[in-house]
Amino acid sequence: MAPHPIIQAIIDFSAGAIGGTACVLSGQPFDTTKVKMQTFPTMYRGFIHCFASTFRQVGLRGLYKGSSPALIANISENAVLFLSYGLCQDAIRFVSRMDKGAGLSDIQKASAGSLASIFSSMAICPTELTVVKTDGPLGFYQGLTSTMVREIPGYFCFFGAYEMCRSKFAQHMGTDKDSIGVLPLMFSGGFGGACLWLMVYPIDCVKSRIQVYSLAGRQEGFMKTFMGIIRTEGFTALYSGLTPTMIRTFPANGALFLAYEVSRKFMMKTAGE
Repeated sequence: MAPHPIIQAIIDFSAGAIGGTACVLSGQPFDTTKVKMQTFPTMYRGFIHCFASTFRQVGLRGLYKGSSPALIANISENAVLFLSYGLCQDAIRFVSRMDKGAGLSDIQKASAGSLASIFSSMAICPTELTVVKTDGPLGFYQGLTSTMVREIPGYFCFFGAYEMCRSKFAQHMGTDKDSIGVLPLMFSGGFGGACLWLMVYPIDCVKSRIQVYSLAGRQEGFMKTFMGIIRTEGFTALYSGLTPTMIRTFPANGALFLAYEVSRKFMMKTAGE
């Protein structure tokens, strides 16, 4: 028996928060390296140089610097994302005139994830740089447009690749998607994350610059920042920090989906008893 819609929403929200926590704990050192390479692209020769320099200067603690705001950001983003993901799947069923609770195709789930990212954008933007702006609460949403431009196609790829990868594993193993095991599940999550970042990394780089510029009082739009990077630093600067991002995505997003799926299954079973 399906839980009450409010209980279902609480389960999805909680499972997303647990997944976000697992994502940060497994991926924060790589995230720190990625942001440094994006913000100061000429300072480091590459991922190993940036990672080693940071570790040598400030140790392991330095690689986890910013974990508290990262936890706030990821818990907020993923709690809202997976809550919205469940609700958007119901919306897809309604639009498609399907029965409530009916199974969706991988493409339909990708579409639900893309829609859900609109709502998670609202949660992630004010937490990515946790500062009090002189221009009030709206200052927290500096870079919101570029965040949404990044999230909508990115999460279509994220959920689509995750679900398609799980489907392939299930087909190969002769079982259903929920019974493929831990390693295939984590690989599917990592594959989804890799597809997301390959799609949206240049947009993420521009968004990071916009928010960093805002701290210095520079109000730069997306296209102006984008063209400025290409003109002064070259196209490759838009992919600065991609290596640590791709290395990070498999353990981080694998942990995210593992924690989400396991905790959600446990809570669904508990609620159904």
